[in-house]
Amino acid sequence: MLHPSYGDLMEVVNSEVQEGEAPIVNSRYSIVLATAKRARQLIGGSAPMVDPKARKPLSVAIDELYQGKLKIASKDEDEED
Repeated sequence: MLHPSYGDLMEVVNSEVQEGEAPIVNSRYSIVLATAKRARQLIGGSAPMVDPKARKPLSVAIDELYQGKLKIASKDEDEED
C-alpha cells in the first residue's frame, strides 16, 4: 500500500492553488507519472532532496513530493518554459 495515500499527495500538490483556479493534479495518473519520472532521475544519479534512508528511488520520490520539495508543473507552466 502506498503511504501517504494518493489523496494525501493530491492535497499537498494542489495546496498552493488559489480558490477558483483549476487544480494542478486531477488524477492519480499524474501522481504516478511525476513520481516515476523523479525516480528515474534518482536512478540516473540526481541527488535526493530528502534523506534516502536506504529506500528505493520511488519511495524517495514519493517522500519528496509529500514534503513539498518536489513540485509538479501545470500544463501552463510547462508551455512557458
